[in-house]
Amino acid sequence: MASAESKSAQEGLAVEDLLDSESTAVPQRKAPAPLAGGCLALGTVALSLATFMNVLDTSIANVSLPAIAGNLGVAPNQATWVITSFAVANAISIPLTGWLTLRFGAVRLFVTSILLFVFASLLCGLAPSIEMLILFRVIQGAVAGPMIPLSQSLLLSSYPQHKSGTALAMWSLTTLVAPIMGPLLGGYITDNFSWPWIFYINIPVGIGAAWVTWAIYHRRETPKRKLPVDKVGLALLVVWVGTLQIALDKGKELDWFESPLILGLTATALVSFVVFLIWELTEDHPVVDLKLFARRNFTVGVIGLALGYGVFFGNVVLLPLWLQQYMGYTATWAGLVTAPVGLLALLFSPWVGKNVNKYDPRLLTTVAFLVFAVVFWMRSRFTPQSDVETLLIPTLLQGVSMAFFFIPLVSMTLSGMDHHQIPAASGLSNFMRITAGAFGTSISTTVWDNRASLHHAQLIEHITPFSPESTQVLDQLQQSGLTAGQATAQLNQMINQQAFMRSADDIFYVSAMICVLLVGIVWLARPVRSAQPVDAGGAH
Repeated sequence: MASAESKSAQEGLAVEDLLDSESTAVPQRKAPAPLAGGCLALGTVALSLATFMNVLDTSIANVSLPAIAGNLGVAPNQATWVITSFAVANAISIPLTGWLTLRFGAVRLFVTSILLFVFASLLCGLAPSIEMLILFRVIQGAVAGPMIPLSQSLLLSSYPQHKSGTALAMWSLTTLVAPIMGPLLGGYITDNFSWPWIFYINIPVGIGAAWVTWAIYHRRETPKRKLPVDKVGLALLVVWVGTLQIALDKGKELDWFESPLILGLTATALVSFVVFLIWELTEDHPVVDLKLFARRNFTVGVIGLALGYGVFFGNVVLLPLWLQQYMGYTATWAGLVTAPVGLLALLFSPWVGKNVNKYDPRLLTTVAFLVFAVVFWMRSRFTPQSDVETLLIPTLLQGVSMAFFFIPLVSMTLSGMDHHQIPAASGLSNFMRITAGAFGTSISTTVWDNRASLHHAQLIEHITPFSPESTQVLDQLQQSGLTAGQATAQLNQMINQQAFMRSADDIFYVSAMICVLLVGIVWLARPVRSAQPVDAGGAH
């Protein structure tokens, strides 16, 4: 039995695996026996709820952005900082999970992370301004970093080795259900209560999950050891990611490189990034192990994950913004249109997880990117007259691409690695993916505004007081009871709707082309010849 438990601890991405190859001198002790009965069920529910709460907060605010912007008196594109600030802080904190786990213990760190997340959620709901909300979202994202990897690790240590696949499947379902519920809950709460409640609902869930987790797992604490932390590398990471994100978010507002601030931020990001690369490649205990990029499959897999997720998440944020601002949808209806993205993902993910070692991951990933391309191409055909059914079909199909996207790409990324390298590789790939999602959000919303201005200028070239089309439209509007001024304003609104629709279509079309190009990149990887442990952490 002891040998089976030891094998389970090795193959189940146990917390001890968060050590790197130079840190294996942690005091060893017998791995705790798997849980059983009610403790196993309650432990699984508690860990899953914590994961659900974390992943939910990446999507629940998407449909609430217009309401948040209106309530706090800012433009909707400024409100996207609510999403990007969380994602960037979350991505930066993930590489610290290994060091923090060794310093404080997995159970104590996990429970503390949940409680801090709950407190940050309360602060988000109470935020009186957009600046304070963004600050609290940064804190929320930062303290959430350890929750995803540790929830998976603790869950795997709770099950016998031969049931680790079942544990991973259940964990993965949690990360797929949350994106479905996020837009639905966010829309319903925003329309029927007020936007702060999208954060307040974390409080009872988090407190319950923390209490149950501590009650069951506090006697299963992992060994602790003090190790040096790469403070310089961490500081450089924060600087280059933070300054680049701010430059992307503020660029349009400040006219890009016409602004000394944007020039300064860009220069700071570039210099700190170069210094970061040099430092991390020469540091004995780097916060990010860049030497992993020497592996072809890791590099190709991370590029696929980062670019694919950046395109995907940018579109996820853009769609509800367009629906609410220019199609007249409420937050609830915008949530209903975007929520089905996870339905087919729930259906296909178990099959993909079961067969990822039977089929070439490059082939499975090709399916994902081709379906993504079809979905984005279908959206590029949207018009202001598109009905709900037309909007729902590509959203539903997108679930197929999600199922074939995460698991095969993670399998490819981790292929051929020694067991002790997997935690560092998983952490780095998740950092790249989440950061790309934040950048994708900023880029897509900025391009949307810029292209809309271009289309608006092109459309009004044909609108003159003497053109038959404009005269006819204005006459019809005035005949419906509008004054001349109101008719002109209504005509301008119609032009705006067309301009932003065409701009969104441009982004959808380019997104489809990027996905087609990613198919070619995926096939640069080597064939995966042996089964690899799959970290489903990428699926959120």
